Amino acid sequence: MHRTLELEEVAQFLHLQRSEVERLVKDQEIPFERHGSRIVFRKVEIESWASPRILGLEGRRLSDYHQRSSVGVREIVTDAALLPEMIQPSFIVPALQAKTKASVLREMVRLGERTGRVWDPKALLAGLQEREEICSTGLPGGLALLHTRALEAYLFECRFIALGRTVQEVPFGAPDGRATDLFFLIACPDDRLHLHLLARLCLVAQKTDVLAELRAAKDAQEMHDRLLASEQAVLASLA
Repeated sequence: MHRTLELEEVAQFLHLQRSEVERLVKDQEIPFERHGSRIVFRKVEIESWASPRILGLEGRRLSDYHQRSSVGVREIVTDAALLPEMIQPSFIVPALQAKTKASVLREMVRLGERTGRVWDPKALLAGLQEREEICSTGLPGGLALLHTRALEAYLFECRFIALGRTVQEVPFGAPDGRATDLFFLIACPDDRLHLHLLARLCLVAQKTDVLAELRAAKDAQEMHDRLLASEQAVLASLA
């Protein structure tokens, strides 16, 4: 049976105030159900609803959300920098040969397997495909933040990020119509950290030159170093 959440639980999951969730319900902008006098939310529907909203944030709205979600994850992670723990040079392929959306997903799952942190690669691929069918994770600027629709703990041994750079751009459904060549695979079974991590990566992409630097990097080590340096630059700008 799909897990249902109460209003307070949804507010905590989304890093929002209760009043903000109540407004979303009133305006019917969030999926919910009425069970008598109770309002409940199906967790899988909230997960599917939340990530596209975060991926679509820009400017001040993105910075504000990132700040709010930072508070909610302090009990999960103690270090402000998330990426050093989650990505290693061996988790990066600088010349991915995939030429279609379907082959990108397959190659990124194989890369995920190489990290040694994936329990169920078949389920991971199915989850990525299902998520892309709902809405593309391609973003303006030529990057995509691949993740599953439902965050199932059984998929991963522990959280990680993998990164693939394709040798040619791939049509991926980005809202700016641009093809994509930088693909991040986000594997984070903790709900609150997952949404914060999406916001962090979007912030890094928007506020630094990391995308150009990743394209210019000569190998996986340089891509890794550039990515971590960009996160540190964003954190410094927010301090």
